Amino acid sequence: MTPSLARALSYFGHPLLVLTYMLLLMLIINPFAFGAHHIGDQRTMILFFYVVSTTFLIPGLGVSLLKPLGLVRSLEMHDKQERIGPYIIAGIFYLWMFKNFSNGAVPALYAKFVLGATIGLFFAFFVNIFTKISAHATGMGGFVAMVLLLAFEWAGATFTIGPILLSLNAILAIIIVLAGLIGVARLSLGAHTQAEIWQGYAAGFVAVMLADVIL
Repeated sequence: MTPSLARALSYFGHPLLVLTYMLLLMLIINPFAFGAHHIGDQRTMILFFYVVSTTFLIPGLGVSLLKPLGLVRSLEMHDKQERIGPYIIAGIFYLWMFKNFSNGAVPALYAKFVLGATIGLFFAFFVNIFTKISAHATGMGGFVAMVLLLAFEWAGATFTIGPILLSLNAILAIIIVLAGLIGVARLSLGAHTQAEIWQGYAAGFVAVMLADVIL
């Protein structure tokens, strides 16, 4: 895999984007579950902006400020100790969003996914104290688990992309392949070892399944 492709996949598969991707997928398939008629409704646009800002933009801004403050040497954060602060920052915002979503503001299934992503963050945080773990793989492991649960809950649901009709089982297969490609990308960039990638997949998958049991 070329370095440019590996970097592109790493950006696309950033762990802080997973909940945004899941929200988009659920809105495309069944906006009625969110009390909207279609994905372009004002209600869904507000929800989308809230999720993107809370789980990606604001935590990302907070993490980016660590470099000029001298708390991290690089935004790549190759040293596991440099990742402690970013995990805490993201975890606080994820906990806040779960608290706001636990009152029925969104479908219960999406609230589970938010809790799962939050648990996955703290799993990665605690593992990172002892050994480095891939946050990208953690995010993708959680993404696979989320789509798997969605396929069970919304069995038979389909949607179209142009002339192509896709089922959730097909989407699940695509996400599994994508998760594998992102793992390969992180390996080819020298960001992680195979063990760190597999630990990440396991942590993310288990976190979402644990959230399903809790809720």
